[in-house]
Amino acid sequence: MVNRDVEPRLKILARQFPAIVLTGPRQSGKSTLCQKVFARLPYATLESPDVRAFALEDPRGFLKQFPKGAILDEIQNCPQITSYLQEIIDREPASGRWILTGSHNVSVMESTSQSLAGRSAVVHLLPLSRHEVVEFSNHPKTLNESLLTGGYPRILDQKLRPSDWLSSYVATYLERDVRSLSNIGDLVTFQRFTQLSAGRISQLLNLSSLAADCGISQPTAKAWASVLEASFIAFRLPSYHGNVSKRLIKMPKLHFYDTGLAAWLLGIRDVAQLDVHPLRGAIFESWVVSEIIKQRFSQGEANGVYFFRDKAGLESDVLVQGRKTLKLVEVKAGQTISSDWAANNQKIMGLFARTKQPVSCVVVYGGSERQERNRVTYLPWHAIQDYSWTE
Repeated sequence: MVNRDVEPRLKILARQFPAIVLTGPRQSGKSTLCQKVFARLPYATLESPDVRAFALEDPRGFLKQFPKGAILDEIQNCPQITSYLQEIIDREPASGRWILTGSHNVSVMESTSQSLAGRSAVVHLLPLSRHEVVEFSNHPKTLNESLLTGGYPRILDQKLRPSDWLSSYVATYLERDVRSLSNIGDLVTFQRFTQLSAGRISQLLNLSSLAADCGISQPTAKAWASVLEASFIAFRLPSYHGNVSKRLIKMPKLHFYDTGLAAWLLGIRDVAQLDVHPLRGAIFESWVVSEIIKQRFSQGEANGVYFFRDKAGLESDVLVQGRKTLKLVEVKAGQTISSDWAANNQKIMGLFARTKQPVSCVVVYGGSERQERNRVTYLPWHAIQDYSWTE
């Protein structure tokens, strides 16, 4: 069992709040993490039909089993339980007694925000970061292997072929999560929509174009994109909207939290195929963005990550609003540093000069050596875990 980056934050929050709500995709390790960190608490999963029936039919009787609190897993299966928890917490507001997990971000957040506002802290647990992956003895050593393997713990823990496990994961996701999140009757078309979304990884999200290619309406595409976000499959990276230019693009970019899953959806099954795939650079860009977000989530920073693009084509792949410094990040899959990689970001730095905030330029690339050139940090892919994306 590897250490998760979010563990210290979980322990701190458990000393401050009566309830902790841990959300994230299925199989990201939520149950394992909670049972490790809060081993003193009893555990109940609302995935089990008999447990779920008890909680739905007699919520007060169900909660009465746990006079000192409990870990309640997959609460999206019984969201009304939080209303009854509110009564208990208001009566006995001791910290760290109730740990709730859920795989559906929207439904979990709706129920907890209504019933447990001010009584709970929310933490996101995404698939493994590179910092966590390297704790496994069999961890991927090359960039292509890392992109293809992704970060779902079971693949590494049980030494499985990523394509085999991900095939089963997608089938389970479609059958369980999608049906419960939205009234989607045509799962075949939804899977095609998911695959076409992977084909737009790291690109501007044009829902009209995506809908046309999939043969569905634009409102349906919008709803289905929300389903992918609610189940932590994909996310929209917002464009930067500061006052440095009046010509900024407002459309978001589409990224996937796990590049192994994105690669599987694209039909990529081995590293040789990935090496020549036209979307390899886009997959790497999404990997970098998700790594930055994972580190920031583990330290309680839920926002502050954007991309920058204006209507003249000036672009930075990632813009990170740190506590002290604004970071402009360019992502390049090549292994040999080129000085023109940072040209766009250096121009963008000029736009921010009048804001008087410190700005730094970082290029994350597919090579192996870290270098500093002309106020630019060239960061090898495997060192992304050692760089602070919050400061």
